[in-house]
Amino acid sequence: MLESLRSSVRVSELRSKLLFTLAMIFVFRLGAHIPIPGVNPERFAELVSSGMIFGFFDVISGGALKNFSLFAMGITPYINASIIMQLLTVVIPHLERLKKEGAEGTKKITQYTRYLTVVLAFVQGLGMVIGVKGSLVNPGVLTYLATALTITAGTTLLMWIGEQITEKGIGNGISLLIFAGIVSRVPQGIARMIEYLNAGTINVLSVIGLVVIGGLVIAAVVAIQEGQRRIPVQYAKRVVGRRVYGGQTTHLPLKVNQAGVIPIIFASSLLMFPESLAQWFASSAPAAFYVQWFGWGTAAHTIIYALLIVGFTYFYTAVIMNPVDVADNIKKYGGFIPGLRPGRPTADYITKIMNRITLAGAIFLALIAILPSFVLVATRIPNIYFGGTALLIVVGVALDTMKQVESHLLMRSYQGFIR
Repeated sequence: MLESLRSSVRVSELRSKLLFTLAMIFVFRLGAHIPIPGVNPERFAELVSSGMIFGFFDVISGGALKNFSLFAMGITPYINASIIMQLLTVVIPHLERLKKEGAEGTKKITQYTRYLTVVLAFVQGLGMVIGVKGSLVNPGVLTYLATALTITAGTTLLMWIGEQITEKGIGNGISLLIFAGIVSRVPQGIARMIEYLNAGTINVLSVIGLVVIGGLVIAAVVAIQEGQRRIPVQYAKRVVGRRVYGGQTTHLPLKVNQAGVIPIIFASSLLMFPESLAQWFASSAPAAFYVQWFGWGTAAHTIIYALLIVGFTYFYTAVIMNPVDVADNIKKYGGFIPGLRPGRPTADYITKIMNRITLAGAIFLALIAILPSFVLVATRIPNIYFGGTALLIVVGVALDTMKQVESHLLMRSYQGFIR
């Protein structure tokens, strides 16, 4: 692997992509430490530390939320806008037609996603500012608008950085920004754990237990991310002119986790809304009732969170993977699944397989999402935000980026990372 890493540095094009990616990540980390004027960061940090849901989004933003910096909201509005646009392509015929037009249609959908990101960023930023008005030095209408516009500008800049990494760098830009934000918190987490050890809050066995659980989670994430069900597909021979096409046997790979980490982020964003309302109106009776019975960490909240993840996993998988279209494409190119007729029977068979393997992926995502609560009970280490979700994102992004570097090396006859 070290030799492959040296080979990647020798390739001028790949070296330029890696350096550009690192430069953009440096800009992201720099912006995460630029505070927004007129905000008391200490008071806002106390608010973030009071809720696990805020801690989760603080990890994704790389500490920018807790610092209330230029990138306080991170790339979350863009993720939400992308999810909404993907869902709308199923509902709105115009967007569905654009999706089938190829590169030009995708370009227009991307443009709509950018506009929606700006709108969502401003609305979420304004709601965040109004909700934490106690952290503002001079609360007022102009302060609310100026702070919300600043946060919106930061999210827009992050969106541009992510797109530039995807276009000119290596890997998926948005995923790498989330990856960099999570990894940047590792040194701080290690330092905090050392403080707990020195203070006697935790013992060495708790740390060893955390490391063992982390290793098992990483192994499970790799197995699920790489796991797939391969459906054999046979292509009949076709004579076109003087050439014979087809006649080979291939397979249709169906991943166990088609949706990735999107269901967890979507469910977290959905549950963050009532959580935020409860904190904004903490003195009211409904807010106190919600916090007591449905607040973050309660049994009801954990169950609802897990059920939402399972539901969103099925829903999002159905959006990105249409068995009818897959069956039609197989039929169009003269293929068939052995023992099944092309067309509707093939689509029904693929749907049945997808439902079975998606259940396993959905349950896995739900367990990963609620893992921090069980880790806290098992190890008794407080404030564990670097839980299963963070590991899922880190491992998934690392695997995807490694595969892209692998493809660049293989195209230039270098030995890749995977032997």
